[in-house]
Amino acid sequence: MMDDLTRKHLKFHDTRCAMVAMEVDYPDGMTTGWHAHPRGQLLYAIEGVMIVRSEEGFWVVPPSRALWLAAGLEHDVKMSGQVKIRTIFVDTAKIQRFPTRSSVIEVSPLLRELIVAAVQIPLDYREGGRDGRLMGLLADEVRVSGVLPLHLPLPVEKRVKLICEEIKANPADTSTAGDWAKRLNVTAKTVHRLFAKETGMTFAQWREQARLLFALQRLASDERVIDVAFDCGYASQSAFTAMFRRHFGIPPSAFYR
Repeated sequence: MMDDLTRKHLKFHDTRCAMVAMEVDYPDGMTTGWHAHPRGQLLYAIEGVMIVRSEEGFWVVPPSRALWLAAGLEHDVKMSGQVKIRTIFVDTAKIQRFPTRSSVIEVSPLLRELIVAAVQIPLDYREGGRDGRLMGLLADEVRVSGVLPLHLPLPVEKRVKLICEEIKANPADTSTAGDWAKRLNVTAKTVHRLFAKETGMTFAQWREQARLLFALQRLASDERVIDVAFDCGYASQSAFTAMFRRHFGIPPSAFYR
């Protein structure tokens, strides 16, 4: 039998309007289960943090960011904290120049307010009226929003996949590419080549990104920065903060404010 949430989603995909908005709230720890949408989706939460998995990779999405998911991409969303989702479904056959790949984008104060306002718009709104103009401005704001480094590509090749799973399970591990090469009975050059082919990143870049996303999940739970730094394999809080600033331009203590 079809559950209420599935019925609710179908309503938003069957409408004639090219862009529609939906709101749904989830408790801490809940997951949506694996699913996909026939439309592109701008996934945004005004409160709480979303941890999103797909075959393309892994994302951590705080309230200052939104995730653009391409149509048809199967994904699962896990909630960290009480999560209040405000999401936009987009028929990209009718509305052009949206991102071609799934990515995390920055949410400006204007874009946030447009998303919040959009959920009050009925599904059968007049596209040439005020509601249609609001949706058009929302689309423009998405197009000019910067893409942010909150994506962790997941490999398929079994040796690289093994390394990545170990790093995700233990971000503090300081093993080098050479160390992993010895364990796998290959050369360090092979490890570097496989990482570039499978993830588009170097071994060091992938590990730093994995640590960054691990840190964001921990910081979302209000854990101390120094504890997160050590659990990510950094020798000091200052080294961790320097890495965090390089990615986001602010210290970790300010990220969720």
